[in-house]
Amino acid sequence: MSVSLKQIRYFVAAAETGRISQAAIDLNVSQSAVTAAIQQLEAIVCARLLERTPTGVTVTMEGSRFLSQGRQILASVAEAVRGTHISAGPLFGTVRIGVTYTVSGYFLPRHQMRFQASFPGITVELFEAPRDVLERAVVDGALDLAVMLVSNLHNNAMLASETLLRSPRRLWLAPDHPLTRAERVHLAEIATYPYVMLTVDEAKHTSMRYWNALSLEPKTIFRTSSVEAVRSMVAGGMGITILSDLVYRPWSLEGQRIETRVIENEVPSMDVGLAWRRDTQFSEAAKAYRDFMRFAVAGVGPARPPVGPDHRQRSDEAIEI
Repeated sequence: MSVSLKQIRYFVAAAETGRISQAAIDLNVSQSAVTAAIQQLEAIVCARLLERTPTGVTVTMEGSRFLSQGRQILASVAEAVRGTHISAGPLFGTVRIGVTYTVSGYFLPRHQMRFQASFPGITVELFEAPRDVLERAVVDGALDLAVMLVSNLHNNAMLASETLLRSPRRLWLAPDHPLTRAERVHLAEIATYPYVMLTVDEAKHTSMRYWNALSLEPKTIFRTSSVEAVRSMVAGGMGITILSDLVYRPWSLEGQRIETRVIENEVPSMDVGLAWRRDTQFSEAAKAYRDFMRFAVAGVGPARPPVGPDHRQRSDEAIEI
């Protein structure tokens, strides 16, 4: 077996944050994906790289050595990608980017900061709007690109798109909810409990498609455009919901825990990506932005101090791999 960039990237994220759950959030993947990648990496190198503790994970002596080399590998890949632009000299110009609510709140900021640091000569004009408004703006030429939920894209005739991230949807519920007894839950079981429905970014329309496909309907007690309202109500035991890993956080604003369970039925992922007019001629600034976003989702970022015996990040959350 050979080591993959994904395995290295996931290990570095876990080592730097000291928590599998936080690494999964930073990488926009599930905790199980991070766990599996690290286990595969440890099997390949025949060494324990992380120690599991009640507060998270810490780097072993072997892990510390591998962490240093892993960072160098990721940095080299990042430099190779950036070199395709830097070799032609600094870039200047303006790129007009449209974003939807979920993207601007849960996906874009860290990538945007890195882009501006890498391309200081490019001005990015950001515009937040619903999907239908962004589609019209891109078609009309008012925007160069949109970073949006491409799984909701309608005008496929005029717009081309590329998926950057597929975020699976799972059941969210309070720790003491009866459905936590099972690792996998059917929609028919979910339909028997009070449900909190998110409406922003066409979430209600999307969710009803897979409910209707099984001739089921959730027992909706509240509809809201606020993800934080959903989070608080679920954590407080008022209802359950189905949302994507991208917006998942293990705690509500009130400090109450939220758990997740896999849904047995086929529920589509929430896909974040780029959309642009099919016949568009990209400026150099727009090309740089598009290529950077493609690369940024790979998760290579600046190094942070590892969480080890001398750098431990405290948490009430117990994580095991």
